[in-house]
Amino acid sequence: MSLLMAAGSVANFAAGLSANPFTILGLVPVFAIGLLYMNYVSVDPEAHPINVMKIQPAYDFVVVGGGSAGAVVASRLSEVSNWTVLLLEAGGDENEISDIPSLSGYTQMSQFDWMYKTTPPSDSPYCLAMLGDQCNWPRGKVLGGSSVLNAMIYVRGNRHDYDRWAEQGNEGWSYDEVLPYFLKSEDNRNPYLARTAYHSTGGYLTVQESPWRTPLSIAFLQAGRELGYKVRDCNGKHQTGFMLSQGTIRRGSRCSTAKAFLRPVRTRRNLHIAMFSQVTKVIIDPKTKMAKGVNFVRDNRLHYVRAKREVILSAGAIGSPHILMLSGIGPKEHLEEHNIPVLSDIKVGHNLQDHIGLGGLTFIVDDPVTFTKTRYQTMAVAMEYILKEKGPMTSLGGVEGLAFVNTKYAPESGSWPDIQFHFAPSSINSDPDQVRKITGLRDSVYNTVYKPLKNAETWTILPLLLRPRSTGWIRLRSRDPNVYPDIIPNYFTHVKDIQVLTEGIRIALNVSATKAFQRFRSRPHMIPFPGCRQYAFDTDEYWECSMRHFTFTIYHPTSTCKMGPSTDPDSVVDPRLRVYGVGKLRVADASIMPHIVSGNTNAPTIMIGEKASDMIKEDWGVLIS
Repeated sequence: MSLLMAAGSVANFAAGLSANPFTILGLVPVFAIGLLYMNYVSVDPEAHPINVMKIQPAYDFVVVGGGSAGAVVASRLSEVSNWTVLLLEAGGDENEISDIPSLSGYTQMSQFDWMYKTTPPSDSPYCLAMLGDQCNWPRGKVLGGSSVLNAMIYVRGNRHDYDRWAEQGNEGWSYDEVLPYFLKSEDNRNPYLARTAYHSTGGYLTVQESPWRTPLSIAFLQAGRELGYKVRDCNGKHQTGFMLSQGTIRRGSRCSTAKAFLRPVRTRRNLHIAMFSQVTKVIIDPKTKMAKGVNFVRDNRLHYVRAKREVILSAGAIGSPHILMLSGIGPKEHLEEHNIPVLSDIKVGHNLQDHIGLGGLTFIVDDPVTFTKTRYQTMAVAMEYILKEKGPMTSLGGVEGLAFVNTKYAPESGSWPDIQFHFAPSSINSDPDQVRKITGLRDSVYNTVYKPLKNAETWTILPLLLRPRSTGWIRLRSRDPNVYPDIIPNYFTHVKDIQVLTEGIRIALNVSATKAFQRFRSRPHMIPFPGCRQYAFDTDEYWECSMRHFTFTIYHPTSTCKMGPSTDPDSVVDPRLRVYGVGKLRVADASIMPHIVSGNTNAPTIMIGEKASDMIKEDWGVLIS
């Protein structure tokens, strides 16, 4: 491939991300992206998965969705050589732009993204600073799913999360029982982590710290010590504390679940991967209540494929309940509203949970130490990445540090923190056009609150509510599978969520006030949102108003197909992930979490895929080593 052709292929993709493909990397010319593409092809030993053109009439297992869980399930089930596995993915394959860690935001609102939006609230307000009072909810429509769109942060959650699942009747899901599945996946490249009992090497999924960071990352750790927290591996024995971010990257590039689990097995004859294949319905025998296969659309034609053993839905916390309800599995009254015959009356789409925080919490410093577009998107930086797989372009979506802290509302033991910090040495002004596109922030809000900081050095903390009490729903708008469902998160309907998040914001202010940050004369940006000017800065009313305006989610929807014992009237799947009331059908993705985990959801979703695969093997008589 010529350099011109290589550059052109990336530029074509860039056109889908930006009105002008030549500005996607700021000052980095397109020919540098071409060099990146050529280097990528030459050093990556794992070729891309094969998009099978001819689909067989039947397979033993049909896996719906090739994302964070589905890629794992398809890979692991195909380890059984006499089983045939079909993986159906609605999107296409990832590419060179999605591989660059620092450009994670550019894949959102692109062809890789379902581009969901929340339904405007009717009661408790949220997302008021966004166009239409709607928050964008990016979800991966690509092989690898949301692991292609996310900031690659590797966090497992808290021991107590999983023990609570088990205590509520989900046998086999305690922390000690799920930890081996985290370890099974992992190939940790940081020796000081890999040699501990809480990490491992040799798995498909590469995990490591970014090889590059700004000076502020060290200040963040020092600030944690000043506040009485330990600097530790928060994926280890104890979660509470401060740490440098661990991420799913390999040789300086993103390690999605497609790269980790599908590329190494791309030549398995018993595994077929069909991209651009959108599943519209699970076909269920109305007499036997057994799943027979799925309908899917490919090349504008409706197809059917039979599952001889099982259908496994791994379409995510929005996609899986959507498909189930279209198939006649869900709340009876709701399905009847759409004239869908009810095959199993269970609470599909209920119990929606998401981590929520205050976006745009910005601090100003005097020294040139922050991550700015003009400083770090340069030819020299691009060449360092291309030639050495190092430098600022390896940054994990700009998130250099994490912390898990306890507000006064956290359990007294201090071992189950209720707030997480994502620390980034940048802010909305690092690339305002792209950030506004991703968040949907109104121009009037940006121009009033953030534009005055155009030339300032800024950093940010995203304080995230780890265990929200407010829950929402996924509901059908139509029986037409092309019509997106209603996403009703019901943020801030529970007063305790506001109280906990307010305390988390104040701890973030204390981080800025430490000696570590005062060396840079750090101070909070205090221009209020237009709708909050009537409140004094740092009052409870001010913070509640602010969080209802710049409502920020880092896209962790879960729990819409709740796992639970048969005695739980709200459960959708049993502890072996089998759908209640329908045979030969399971769900394996983040939607099965009874309660959202205390941390980023990608690693736990991969764990669910690993554990689901073993349970399926066991249930079909395959011995697990």
